[in-house]
Formats: sequence, structure tokens, C-alpha cells
Amino acid sequence: MADVFEGAIGGEEDTLQGRFLTFTLGDEIYGLAIKYVVEIIGIQSITVVPETPHYIKGIINLRGKIIPVIDVRLKFGKEAAEYNDRTCIIVIEIGDVSVGLIVDNVDEVLTIEDRDIAAPPANRTGFDNRYIMGIGKIGNSVQLLLDCEKLVRSEAFMLADEAGEAR
Repeated sequence: MADVFEGAIGGEEDTLQGRFLTFTLGDEIYGLAIKYVVEIIGIQSITVVPETPHYIKGIINLRGKIIPVIDVRLKFGKEAAEYNDRTCIIVIEIGDVSVGLIVDNVDEVLTIEDRDIAAPPANRTGFDNRYIMGIGKIGNSVQLLLDCEKLVRSEAFMLADEAGEAR
């Protein structure tokens, strides 16, 4: 897992442009802009926090830093799945807040040119795209590219504040 990511963060911010860490949830492939990704870790002990939405699994202590953890499957309304040796936590950072995203499997780091990213379908199609910033076209496949800020904005930021982490 970590070796997929290691070579992707070695340069300046502009070298991260168009680079996405891809992961799977079931049969679907998603991508996160690599500029938000801090590290990839295995599943570890999660402390449950009462009165949080069902998709916020709780918090972890990562080298002294308290990080809220979101099960992306549950956030997207998918059926819960047993965690296994492929399940991992992608730690992302938005501003001063770090959040862990539990995903089924991390795939690879891809470069997707701007010309190969299409806008998500409009809301009037019935497709709810509030977390999708674009659709990356790679050969004959597509990856749903997520907007990290919209994905973790509300509850995770509040949970991080409650845990004593400054934003």
C-alpha cells in the first residue's frame, strides 16, 4: 500500500497537478487529488465517539495526532463490508484538519490530464454528484474524482474540533 504512494509525493506542488490516488469501493474506482493525501495506513484501533453519524467510525491516534475516521462506503450509502488485509485508511489533510478515509483497497497513482477530465452530470439527471469534482477518462475506463473538501467538510471538521485539534 504505502509503496504505491511513496514515489508520488516527492516533488513540488505543481508536479502534483493532475495526479490522483485511486482506490476502490466494491467494483467502483475513485480518485483523490494527491495533493491532499498525507499517507496510507492499515486499519487500526478506532475509538468510537458517541452521537456521530453512522459513517464516522470514530477517531484514531496517529503518532499523537487525533484524526477522525470516515468509512467512505457508508458515507456513499453503500452496504457495510468487513475490513480485511486490503482495507486501509487514506489520511488526507484539508487546511489544518487531517481526516482518515476507510476504503476497500488502494490501487495506484495516476496522472490524468485536464482534457481527460469531464464535468460530472448535472443534478437534473438524477445523479447526485455533491462529492464528485469530475470524471477521469483512462482508456476505456472512468474514475470518479472526488472533491475532498466537500467529502469531509462538515462532521469531520466538527469532530476534529471536539477532539481538540485546531483548524
